[in-house]
Amino acid sequence: MAEAKNIFVVGLNDFNRQRLETLRGAEHWHFHGIIAPEAVYDTEEFDIAAMLAEATAELEAFEGSIDAIVGYMDFPVSTMLPILCERFGTTATSLSSLLKCEHKYWSRRVQKEVIPDFIPGFTAFDPFDDEALTHIGEAGLYFPFFVKPIKSSGSRLGFRIDTPEDFYHAIEQLRDAIGLIADPFNTVLEQARLPDEIAAVDGHFCMAEEIIGGWQCTVEGYVFAGEVVSYGIVDSLRYPQVLSFFHYRYPSGLPEPIQAKMRELTDTVMTHIGYDNAAFNVEYFWDEVQDRIWLLEINTRISQSHCDLFEKVDGISNQQVTIDLGLGSRPDMPHRQGDFPMAAKFFTRVFFIDALVTRVPTPAEVAELEADFPGAMIDIQVEEGQWLSSLPEQDSYSFALAHVWMGAESAEQLLANYDQLAARLAFEFDQIQG
Repeated sequence: MAEAKNIFVVGLNDFNRQRLETLRGAEHWHFHGIIAPEAVYDTEEFDIAAMLAEATAELEAFEGSIDAIVGYMDFPVSTMLPILCERFGTTATSLSSLLKCEHKYWSRRVQKEVIPDFIPGFTAFDPFDDEALTHIGEAGLYFPFFVKPIKSSGSRLGFRIDTPEDFYHAIEQLRDAIGLIADPFNTVLEQARLPDEIAAVDGHFCMAEEIIGGWQCTVEGYVFAGEVVSYGIVDSLRYPQVLSFFHYRYPSGLPEPIQAKMRELTDTVMTHIGYDNAAFNVEYFWDEVQDRIWLLEINTRISQSHCDLFEKVDGISNQQVTIDLGLGSRPDMPHRQGDFPMAAKFFTRVFFIDALVTRVPTPAEVAELEADFPGAMIDIQVEEGQWLSSLPEQDSYSFALAHVWMGAESAEQLLANYDQLAARLAFEFDQIQG
């Protein structure tokens, strides 16, 4: 019998260990956590140099074989993986190809080389430059436009700019908080060979982009031995009139020709970047009025939010892709072998400026709801006595109180079931602001 493979997972927690152990082939794998989950989850301070040193020491001390080093999270995990994999000879894409996805300005530059008609107008700017707004105008961008850091995490510090007042309000927040991501991201940039025009635009810079919009979706895929494979498209549906996500839904309801074009664009851009032997997801908009597709951004990982959706519909979490690729194998991803034709992840939100949480659903209430809605999973995101403003990784417009995964026979049934469930999720607040 073949010896078990040792797979090291950055930021491994109990929830994901349980999910990983259900994957195809898991009986032949040993999962080991490196870098404590609390160092990469639920925090906004990332000492990447210290984490890399800690992980390197732990791996060097390990007496068995090191067969894969993987992760399924965004920054800082995604950016550390190519560095660790190169040090220990395991499979991953190169650091430069990863940065061509994650460094938003570099990513737009390489996208423009091959799919210029499918990206918005853009420019980089220094938020600490008092003339930044003038320079944005000189680059041909005018109100309204969107600003975000060169490297961000989630939807933090992203702002729609309609007026100079909006811009200066955003700049104030960017100057105050951008260093939390920029400083550790610069640690990664120092490990890479960057073209001069990219090296000059470090993590403290921001992007200004033409406003794009429409039906948002995500193409989940991977590259194996140079072959780009897109295995699923997930819709990202927002609350009416705001930028906050309401739910992710799989499979997509987009017209098949639009889905086919998105897969073609994905193949073109990922091949051009030189990304290989790793998972990705690419976010797009379809502007139905203009019948125009826009590439929003490229992420260098599976979407953890989509794991349960693939499990419900296809029969296995798409973490299968991450592990198979980490072991140097073609992913063994099933299709439509799950318990439900359709699945969604819902975000239960409040649109306050801030508030004190005085009550959350009890474990017994959560268990009762999960029993009443077969396939439902509820993950409460807040605690009694917590100020909403203390929650990490929130967008700029709302706070997520709970994540709810559900499966159903149709999109209509999903929404109806969620409405019934959400009505029974009892949260209470005090000192509400906004």
